Amino acid sequence: MLRYSIEIIGWLAAAMMLSAYLLLTMGKLSARSNLYHWLNALSGAGFIINSGWNSAYPSAFINVVWMCIGLYGVFGRYLSGSSVSR
Repeated sequence: MLRYSIEIIGWLAAAMMLSAYLLLTMGKLSARSNLYHWLNALSGAGFIINSGWNSAYPSAFINVVWMCIGLYGVFGRYLSGSSVSR
């Protein structure tokens, strides 16, 4: 059961990452929007779980960085005093 849950997390992460990219490309999201950064941060977290479980450590590492960039995109603006949504 855990193995299937990990696979589902990986597929959901892939769907979120592709959705973020598609919505950005279509102009439905701004590269500075909170939704765009949350989709990237959460997809990174999902890939960390999936990659770590499957011992794909380079992939897990790059997704730690990906997730941190997404979180910086959400919270970094608040720390600097500016906020942009959607």
